[in-house]
Amino acid sequence: MARKKQFDYFGKLEQMAQYSSESATLLLDLILDYSTEKFIDKSEKIHRLEGYGDRISKEIMTELYDAFITPIDREDIVMITNCLDDMLDELNATTYLFENLLVYTVRPNTDKFLQLVVTATSDVVQATKEFAKFKHSKVLKQYIEQVNETESEADRLYSALVQDLFANEKDPIEVIKWRDIYNHLEKITDACEVAADVIEGLVIKNS
Repeated sequence: MARKKQFDYFGKLEQMAQYSSESATLLLDLILDYSTEKFIDKSEKIHRLEGYGDRISKEIMTELYDAFITPIDREDIVMITNCLDDMLDELNATTYLFENLLVYTVRPNTDKFLQLVVTATSDVVQATKEFAKFKHSKVLKQYIEQVNETESEADRLYSALVQDLFANEKDPIEVIKWRDIYNHLEKITDACEVAADVIEGLVIKNS
C-alpha cells in the first residue's frame, strides 16, 4: 500500500501569502489606471484569489484534524493560517469598498499607500517562505523587521492623508468615503505586521 504523501503545511502557508501579494499588486495596478468600469471588472481577480486562500485555509484545518504528527504545534499552524487569511480578507474587502462607495476618482497618494501594501505583502511572502527553515534561516528576521518598518511608514502616511482629507475636502460624502478607504488600507498593513510578528513569536517558541 502506498504511503500517503506528507502534507506540506509550510508550502500551503506560503501560497496563502503569495495570494495576498498578488492581490496587492492587482489593487495597485487598478489604482494606477483607475476607472469604475475597469475596477469592477478586474477586481474579480482579487475576489478569486481570496476564494483560493479560503480553500487552502480549509484544507489546512481539515488536515490538522487527521494528522498524527505536525511540524509545529497545531495551534501555531492555526494561528498563522488565520493571520494570512486576515490579510486576504482585508485586501478583498477594500476592493468591495471602492465598488460600494461609488468612487469615481482616486485621491492623491493613494497609489503611494498601495505601494506600501505591495511591499508589506511581498515581505510577508518571503518571511513565510523562510519560516519553513526557521532554524537555519539567516534572513527571516530581516524580512520581519522590514514588514514592521513598512507598517510604521504606512501609519505615518495614513495620518497625513487623513489630516489632508479633513482639512481640504469640502464634500462631506467624499470625506466619509475616503476615511473608510484609508482605514481599510491601514488594516491591510496592520494585518501584515500581525502575521510577521506571529511568525517571529513562533520561531522563538519553536527554536
